Amino acid sequence: MKKFMVLVSAVLLLALSPVKAQWVVTDPTNLAQGIVNSAQQIVQTSSTVSNTLKSFQEVKKVYDQGKEYYDKLKAVNNLVKDARKVQQTVLMVGDISELYVNSFGKMINDPNFSPQELTAIAFGYSKLLNESGELLKDLKQIINISSLSLNDKERMEIIDKVYKEVSDYHKLVRYYTNKNISVSYLRAKKKNDAQRVLQLYGTANQKYW
Repeated sequence: MKKFMVLVSAVLLLALSPVKAQWVVTDPTNLAQGIVNSAQQIVQTSSTVSNTLKSFQEVKKVYDQGKEYYDKLKAVNNLVKDARKVQQTVLMVGDISELYVNSFGKMINDPNFSPQELTAIAFGYSKLLNESGELLKDLKQIINISSLSLNDKERMEIIDKVYKEVSDYHKLVRYYTNKNISVSYLRAKKKNDAQRVLQLYGTANQKYW
């Protein structure tokens, strides 16, 4: 999409500017690409493996392999403001992957969800991850040369816009996770088994249930 082609230009302009040395030294571009690849593979695995448990095991395997990139990119701190915003945008997609794996891994062991419901929940996670990942995938597209004339203000406006869009997906995944857990919690209360849910998911986000 055109707006993302412009953002690609912004990212490359960062690499061609004085920030270049920082990007080369810390190599965040390759780390970001690792996160993008991992997200894409998770989505593909979710859609191609029919058995829910087997699918999740494969998803977790992909996530664990890509987590190295996620952890290393989080540790990068020598970036200027606009480059850091791009970094944070990529990291949010990594966070979505982490939420998917960690939360759904608990739901797999939750007797309050039926197999059909788990399949639907997994599909929802995959869909949200795919939508957020698409925003990053477009960053890889070939540059529209005419967009290289963007000034710093225009670059930051575009980066801010994409950051907000990915941030909205990130918040939506958190909401989606909490609402699914709330279903389990309400079902457990009816069976006087709410403590099991609290032990499974923890109490940190209980106020959202």
